[in-house]
Amino acid sequence: MTSESLATAIARVGNPVDLLRNTAARAHTFPVAPEFTNWRSEQRAWAESCALLDQSHHMVDLFLQGPDALRLLSDLGVNTFNNFGVNKAKQFVAVNPDGQLIGDAILFHLEEELFDLVGHPMVLDWVLFHLDRGDYKVTAERDENSAVRTDGPPKFYRYELQGPTAAAVLEQATQQPLPETKFFTMADFTIAGNTVRGLRHGMAGQPGFELFGPWEEGEAVLAALLAAGKDHGLVRAGAKAYSTANLESGWVPAPIPAIFGDDPLLKEYREWLPASAIGAIGGSVDSDDIADYYLTPYDIGYDRTVKFDHDFIGRAALEELAKNPPRTKVTLVWNNDDVTAALGSLLGDGPGAKYFDLPKIRYALHQEDRVLVDGERIGISLDCGYIANERAMVSLATIAKEHAEPGTEVTVVWGEHPRSAKPQVEDHKQWEIRATVAPVPFVQFARTNYRSK
Repeated sequence: MTSESLATAIARVGNPVDLLRNTAARAHTFPVAPEFTNWRSEQRAWAESCALLDQSHHMVDLFLQGPDALRLLSDLGVNTFNNFGVNKAKQFVAVNPDGQLIGDAILFHLEEELFDLVGHPMVLDWVLFHLDRGDYKVTAERDENSAVRTDGPPKFYRYELQGPTAAAVLEQATQQPLPETKFFTMADFTIAGNTVRGLRHGMAGQPGFELFGPWEEGEAVLAALLAAGKDHGLVRAGAKAYSTANLESGWVPAPIPAIFGDDPLLKEYREWLPASAIGAIGGSVDSDDIADYYLTPYDIGYDRTVKFDHDFIGRAALEELAKNPPRTKVTLVWNNDDVTAALGSLLGDGPGAKYFDLPKIRYALHQEDRVLVDGERIGISLDCGYIANERAMVSLATIAKEHAEPGTEVTVVWGEHPRSAKPQVEDHKQWEIRATVAPVPFVQFARTNYRSK
């Protein structure tokens, strides 16, 4: 990593938007096999049988241990920590002093004073910064993802089993009835003679477990799962299919961290944070004000995550915002004819539309495309791609509430800001694509059954 701080990089470039729009950092990729069969069949497996996804390599683990670990997390997280005992997990969400989103990650309570925060680096960096500057009796161990790790394999293997037959696969692998396990609660299993921890979870809104344990036991556990899966239609899913799972369940994976304001805390953080920790902005949003790219927890569906039962950074701002959040999360279903025309523009004389790299068409870490009604911007289209199970191109978006009724017609402006110097941006023209507002999660099972089972 470069020794240049984010503050120094911004001073050199002059504007955080210009820094992020022109950085060479690509969209986040999963350092596992792109496909085991083909990504269409692999997507279909989690809807019709069972998909096995290898999560061992693409996220960062931050292990926090000590008597003040829970206090550190509570000081930063908007979540409640009441009754957050061992073998529980939650989607940890942190905001800046103005209530704007820093990021989110999955927090596992592994032992009485041991926690594992797993996700993109944005929120993990924020936690480490506060640990460094605060008075907390906590030790931290950071296990980078396999794309950047230089000292051996991950600490844990992680396998996601999801789909209608996931329970049957797990019962056959363990030779035991599946225990009743609440959503985001962990249970212990024995597979191939090894103790395996399983989080009741599902990345695509389908039933399943995230299974993990010491790395050296991972091959034996994987072999047992694959053997059990032969009787239940198990399909290994590669990076291409896995990258689209969030489009079905409705999770926005990489909001821009709101760390560029004038608050003294944020200035100190930018001095501490390496510039290389920040990803690229892509898309048609063209404001020079970085605040126009920020999100709040209410913009992307974390309303029920915010609990005002403790003090945390950003609480006062969120208490005010909670009275009337202006935007809400939706799915946008892109118009088939307009998508077909954009794809067809790649043939013949150019320039055509920005290339669609199926199935995930996000080409920067922070995808930010304008959403219009009658030519006026009413929101931002975020993560986007193709769902083979629905035969639809969709995006997750945050838009003004008055336009969020399902069936409302909007327009997504697809294509890069003309001043971009990112190497992944070719000569093209922006393309207006009609879209229809739909619920989020988009898939019916995830909306009605997923969290209740």
